[in-house]
Amino acid sequence: MRITSAVVDPALLDLPWHIPLEEWPADHLVALPQGISRHIVRFVKLNGVVYAMKETRERIAEKEYDLLRALERIDFPAVEAVAIATDRQTRDGEPLETVLVTRHLQFSLPYRALFSRVLRPDTMNRLLDALAALIVRMHLTGFSWGDCSLSNTLFRRDAGAFAAYLVDAETGNLYPKLSEGQRSEDIEILRLNIFGECLDLQAAELLHESIDPESVVDDIVARYERLWHEVTYEQEVAKDARHHIERRIRRLNEMGFDIAEVSMSTVDGGYLVRPKVVDAGYHTRRLMRLTGLDAEENQARQLLNDLDAYRAESHLTDEQQAAHRWLTEVFEPVVRAVPAHLRRKLEPQEVFSQIIQHKWLLSEKAGRDVGMGPAVQSYLSDVLVNKPDEQAVLGVEAEELSGTL
Repeated sequence: MRITSAVVDPALLDLPWHIPLEEWPADHLVALPQGISRHIVRFVKLNGVVYAMKETRERIAEKEYDLLRALERIDFPAVEAVAIATDRQTRDGEPLETVLVTRHLQFSLPYRALFSRVLRPDTMNRLLDALAALIVRMHLTGFSWGDCSLSNTLFRRDAGAFAAYLVDAETGNLYPKLSEGQRSEDIEILRLNIFGECLDLQAAELLHESIDPESVVDDIVARYERLWHEVTYEQEVAKDARHHIERRIRRLNEMGFDIAEVSMSTVDGGYLVRPKVVDAGYHTRRLMRLTGLDAEENQARQLLNDLDAYRAESHLTDEQQAAHRWLTEVFEPVVRAVPAHLRRKLEPQEVFSQIIQHKWLLSEKAGRDVGMGPAVQSYLSDVLVNKPDEQAVLGVEAEELSGTL
């Protein structure tokens, strides 16, 4: 047996590689929600880290490992490739398939874990927004997925919305730039896969009666096309309306996209402007630069709004100084206020985001600013205590979702 690994964890060598993954003993496994896949997948916890193990053919495993490593280098939202175990054999010398090892994405969930109860239209809309944003970001990167679907995506809560992560890259390819044909092929595959997944949910009576699978398919494609147009279209701007260029860049930043450069050419009466969008994560990177906090895009936007309000109220002109004081005087005390037995329910950035929203609701009801302290205590006792432990099973009993991914 041979292991190629990006992470030095000697405990990987102690796993029962001589046994088919489907037969691994329960004492090595962790029960977590899983989606649907053609492969056998198991979760293993080693030294406090949870890994996903997927059994597949060697060539496919090596390709996916290389692709995931390449996506990690460009900071693309995907699971992290850890290792591949090849040349596996049973005690009797029978060959076994290769295993691809990835790091489990904490606080993430497959789409079926969200649908342990009937899926309502607003939840579906938030999922489709997250998936459309992921595919646009993917196509801007030059990545052709080849199997776009909800099943091959993990979702994390993001301040009332969802952030989507690619979890299966075995059919993908990374190019310098995608052609229109490659983009169209991905979208047609998306149509077929989403329609099938909706029919599956409908058959299991997990789809709200108002949701029509055909309408869902049309909706996800429309969301993708609108977002793709917004980040790529060439805009004609009059010579006396150059502020429209800055407005377009601000709008793209608000949507979470960074601009590397702006291409401008003169035409009669004005300019043709095409911004080069390089990646999503505008607010995430600004928050990381100022505070060192790693958050999803919507979480980062909310935290930055709170930071900016704190800076204005404190009359601090220096942005770095304001960020340091906000981190130590606002964010960290709120996070520390969460009792230990409640910390597995949501990650700290999501807790803070929800407390901000809870404070606003309490203040609206009271007709005055209730203050952060009372809002924190109210949220902990009335809201967080009733939430499931998402770090562990994300609101779904693990045994209900055991099986293959």
